[in-house]
Amino acid sequence: MTPEPTLGWNLGRRTITFQQRPRVMGILNVTPDSFSDGGKHQNLSVAVDAALQMQADGADIIDIGGESTRPYSDPVGTQEELDRVIPVIDALLGKLTIPISIDTSKSAVAQAAIDCGAEIINDVTGLEGDPAMVDVAVRTKVGVCVMHMRGTPQTMQDAPQYADVVDEIRSYLIERKEFCLASGISLDRICLDPGIGFGKTHEHNLDLLAATGRFTDLGCPILIGHSRKGFIRKLVGDSPAATMAGTLAVSLAVAAAGAHIVRVHDVRETVAGLRLFAAVGGLNGPTTGT
Repeated sequence: MTPEPTLGWNLGRRTITFQQRPRVMGILNVTPDSFSDGGKHQNLSVAVDAALQMQADGADIIDIGGESTRPYSDPVGTQEELDRVIPVIDALLGKLTIPISIDTSKSAVAQAAIDCGAEIINDVTGLEGDPAMVDVAVRTKVGVCVMHMRGTPQTMQDAPQYADVVDEIRSYLIERKEFCLASGISLDRICLDPGIGFGKTHEHNLDLLAATGRFTDLGCPILIGHSRKGFIRKLVGDSPAATMAGTLAVSLAVAAAGAHIVRVHDVRETVAGLRLFAAVGGLNGPTTGT
């Protein structure tokens, strides 16, 4: 299954379209404790340089987060999260030409980030964690990414169970899409994310990824966030080379199944892999473009 060529994601000031390959969302965590890159980008100049490098490497979106959502992570206060992300977004103003996504479940952080130029709210709680988040999304008319998570980061990996993980998460995403529409968020502004690693076992993650094609008919772009996660390390090992290769393999697999966006740490390698994949006919037929 290939991405619907006419599907777009309206971010307010621009629209992202999906054609020969999925779009690449680069991960920029400005946290001390994220599972893969915690502490790497806490320095402002390092974070800015990393974002600009991801853009140069071919990223289509930069996703900036100031609170770790790894399993059993501690929550962060609103002011601390603001202090982490806003200086980075502000410093990128006029330097970054691709859209910024703010990875937050707090409406105050989302609003401040949008005021500084962010164009996407990426909310791991599916706009459920903060009742005011939907109001920010409606008022600002930015793009929203609605994700599934069972529980909270502090509880989500406490023996998660599903009767049918694919059916249940598909139903949840449909319900959240309908909620967004009823709240005043237009369909073309909604992206959906099944939430790989958020309240799922390794087997659940593999089942969801294998069923990517079952989410692509929901009328919204589908984002897959699998980069360097535990199920990859369990299968191929913990070395950086192995986790990068495993992440790229999953990116290619979900691309073939019709995913519209992949959220990854290793932008350069992912962009290169997806370009070659498209060039040999992996998506809408062979192409020499991007």
